[in-house]
Amino acid sequence: MPLHTVQVYAGTGAGVGAHVRSLAAGLAARGLRVTVCAPPGAERCFRFTAAGAHVAPLPVHQRARAVALLRHIAEGADLVHAHGMWAALVAVLALRGRSRVPLVVTWHRRGHPEGVQASVARLLERRVARTARVVLGATPDLVRRARRRGARDARLAPVALPGPAPAAGAAGATGSGDGAAPAEESGRAKLRADLGAVARPLVLAVGRLTPDQGHHTLLTAAGAWRELDPQPLVAVVGEGPERAALHRRITDEGLPVVLLGRRDDTTALLAAADVAVLGARWTGRSLLAQEALRSGVPLVATPAGSLPELVGDAALLVPYGDAPALAGAVGALLGEPELHARLVRAGRERAARRPTEDETVAHVLSVYDEVAGAVRDG
Repeated sequence: MPLHTVQVYAGTGAGVGAHVRSLAAGLAARGLRVTVCAPPGAERCFRFTAAGAHVAPLPVHQRARAVALLRHIAEGADLVHAHGMWAALVAVLALRGRSRVPLVVTWHRRGHPEGVQASVARLLERRVARTARVVLGATPDLVRRARRRGARDARLAPVALPGPAPAAGAAGATGSGDGAAPAEESGRAKLRADLGAVARPLVLAVGRLTPDQGHHTLLTAAGAWRELDPQPLVAVVGEGPERAALHRRITDEGLPVVLLGRRDDTTALLAAADVAVLGARWTGRSLLAQEALRSGVPLVATPAGSLPELVGDAALLVPYGDAPALAGAVGALLGEPELHARLVRAGRERAARRPTEDETVAHVLSVYDEVAGAVRDG
């Protein structure tokens, strides 16, 4: 009988969903039975079924029902792999009393709760860390965090950027697009025209609209870029509770910024951009950063989480919340072609050294074999 794994995804980020989809496809291709428990809308975004997985809708807004559903599904499973803290907590509750079904947890990111919420978060993290057979951290600091919370086995997990890499002759993020396929260049031009960035630079930011993502800092920097000629257009992809406040600032201050909301074409938007900005207070293996490196789009980011290790010298790093530094870094990339070209080259070279999807799946499968084997032998 092939190993049956259950992947639990709570819909807490496009990067996590893409990783789960990649993992499901790789495991299914190796003969494993894969069930993905995910919010109803996740199948439309990530097509887990097409990857070879069975999909079970997970009612993320009803924890008791989610626990009961996962408990039922786990009856026939050899292993449960939860991605993210909410998914991990549901899995811990669902597997209570079922020591024969081991739990593997991947921590992709961490939040920044304050006050009472911070104390509750520490308790939940401790319970998850101590219950899981293995905690896989997407970054070294997450591995250290899991160990502080009492994890019996915490390891760094290679996480590849899913999806095919651009062709070797693909166009960069700026310039005439020499070497690009005509269809690719045409699509890029159409996207820029739709946004109103035909004769002006396009700066792209992607992330949930929450206070810790640095969007207000980006808006302040955008005010400074009005002095540039041509004036850049800033496009922000994402939704969240800060949308109304950001929209109010954009309108009141007349900022050259558009809020695009949720988009299914983020990769294409990134390829059409001149510069990508990641201003978060903390991030894990940022999907935006990895895609920017691979696509040859210069990145300006904060030295948050694992980003310095991830990007190396292939990005300009500025302090979190420092609008003048952000404005200066983006202005330098737009005004200095040699700096822009150097980061494009460095980004592609660094992306080529990242773990592949096959390597990521092989690593996870080795963990599964080890954990499932220990249960059988125990």
